[in-house]
Amino acid sequence: MNFDLYCQDKAAPVGTPAYYALRQAAIGQRPLLTALFAFRRELEDTVEHCSEVAVGQAKLAWWQSEIASLAVLGPADSLVSVDPTGPGRVPAHPVTLALAAYLPDAAAEVAALQAMVQGYEMDLEQARYLDFRGLSTYLAKTGGQFAMLIARASGLQEAAALDAAGRLGQALGLAHIVREVGHHARQGRIYIPVDEMQRFGVTAADVINRRYSEAFTALMKFQLERARSGLLEACKGLRGSRRPARATLEAQAAIARVMLDEIEADAYQVLHQHIALTPLRMTWLAWRAGR
Repeated sequence: MNFDLYCQDKAAPVGTPAYYALRQAAIGQRPLLTALFAFRRELEDTVEHCSEVAVGQAKLAWWQSEIASLAVLGPADSLVSVDPTGPGRVPAHPVTLALAAYLPDAAAEVAALQAMVQGYEMDLEQARYLDFRGLSTYLAKTGGQFAMLIARASGLQEAAALDAAGRLGQALGLAHIVREVGHHARQGRIYIPVDEMQRFGVTAADVINRRYSEAFTALMKFQLERARSGLLEACKGLRGSRRPARATLEAQAAIARVMLDEIEADAYQVLHQHIALTPLRMTWLAWRAGR
């Protein structure tokens, strides 16, 4: 199996935000970045498509083992130079084969990749978060670690830039939660913290049964403004870095910000519909962000 084609089909089909964000990266960096996006998609699919918790947990445990196989690869190793009979094992999945082929030091990124798996394991362990602190732990693993992986793969190494990338990943996660409130509720998960829902007078039943109200509008406005502020602040933190190295992350942020604008303009009607941008608009936003 051609792992590049597999990763492209999995991570960034034409018409998705990831597709347009990846097109802003330098050509030489795209295979690795695409493999990272494909890895995240594999974990998301595991959570979304496993109706039984035990099955999902088993699949994520397999991913932990699969990522651990990268630890046998040193900076100078290739797949053909690793002894398959030695300690550990070589990767088997097309995504991890791509990561092994393109990561300059695959072993060095094992901890970050496994932290992402741990984040998605949280989806199988709990469907609600009591407060924003708890949600932030989840976002740091799923979004923050992913964005820092993208940053390092794009050539960002400065501590300040990597910190900004991590914060951007969390803000992108918040924006995704705003957009997908209805979809997540139909899957049995509500990411909006319980204490914030209580503060605004919105119940889980309101969300699940798609009941719009002034209270729901106020709650979603609060969630949207927090995501928007996080995106803007994180992007400011990236500004001092080389533009080509931050192009993919900034393209994602630009698309997310306009998506939030559209949700706001549509009066936060996110319980019954999926608000999306046209491919032409995403192409323009991603291109402009990278310039």
